[in-house]
This record gives sequence, C-alpha cells and structure tokens, in this order.
Amino acid sequence: MNPILSQNLFLVKEHVGMFKAANNYDIYDPETNQIIMNCRENNLGFFTKVFRFTDYKRATPFNVEITTASGEKLITVRRGVAIFRSTVEVLDEKDRLVGTFKQKFFSIGGKFDILDKNEKPVATLQGKWTGWDFKFSHENKQLAQVSKKWAGLGKEFFTSADNYVLQIEDTVAADSPLRQLILGAVMCIDMVLKE
Repeated sequence: MNPILSQNLFLVKEHVGMFKAANNYDIYDPETNQIIMNCRENNLGFFTKVFRFTDYKRATPFNVEITTASGEKLITVRRGVAIFRSTVEVLDEKDRLVGTFKQKFFSIGGKFDILDKNEKPVATLQGKWTGWDFKFSHENKQLAQVSKKWAGLGKEFFTSADNYVLQIEDTVAADSPLRQLILGAVMCIDMVLKE
C-alpha cells in the first residue's frame, strides 16, 4: 500500500461545472495545501453521461480511479447500475478486491456497511440527515469522520458546498486496508447519497 494513504487528514475538493457528467476530485494535504491525490471518472459511456443529467443520476454506474498526483494508481472505486441500493467495490492498485460497501435500506441520512474482501463487516458509515457529517465506526469506536467543517490550514478551500475533510483516527493502522476502504467510501458519499 502506498505510504500516502497512511496520512490521517485529507481535504477533498470536487471539480465544479455547469454541465459536467463525470465526478472528479482533488485531494490535498492540509499542511502544505498541495494536491496529493486525484480522483477521476474517465471513460464514461454515452448513456451514463445522458442519465447523469436526469433524476436517475444516483442509479448510474461509476468507475473512479484514485491516483497519486504523479499518476500512480492507488484505488479504484466502482459500481454497476443501482436500482434499489448500491453495492460498491474497492480495488487496490493491482485491481484486487479490498472490500465492498453495501447501502442500507431506509436509513435516515444514509448508511453503508463496509465489508472486507471476505464479506466480513469492518466498519459502518453513518450520516446525519440534517447535514454533511458522516462517521465511520466499528464496535462503538470511531474510525474516521467526514465533514464540511474545517478551521485549520486550508480553510480557504471551504468556500463552496463541494469541499470536505476526511479525518482518520490514529487507531487505524497506517498499513491497514481499512484506509483504502474509508477513502473509497468518501467518494461514494457524494455519488450515492448526496447527488
């Protein structure tokens, strides 16, 4: 696993545009304000592009590749067409399955079960229906948090609704595959729950 994933704090900024079908993000190091990762949704099919501009946007498939700033692949996050609920796969840099997220039915604010490659639950992602605040937890211990509230260095990024911060707790081991799953889930929040 790439050492860049061992950091605990990431600022995520979505590319905004009036007529954009693809979901593209830059991830910054808050200490340096430098881009450290890119998240790109390349190779969108014609029909996917069309449906992204309709009420069916949340049901469209996606395939997001997260790379280092220099282009080295870190993670791929993908989903097929979602009819009732989403199941999303996270793959490592060699396209091996790291784990999946399964969206829960009838959850207020949005909820995912995060499973490892053997379908064993390793975390839950739960949102609040009142805003953009999500927590990753397992057995009543917080593992990470995603929020639009940030007052540290890099706060100038938080001028629009398309920016947020991911903070991973120190208790998550630096080389744990859970870090890949958490980062992948952050991309899912926007595409599955908040679009």
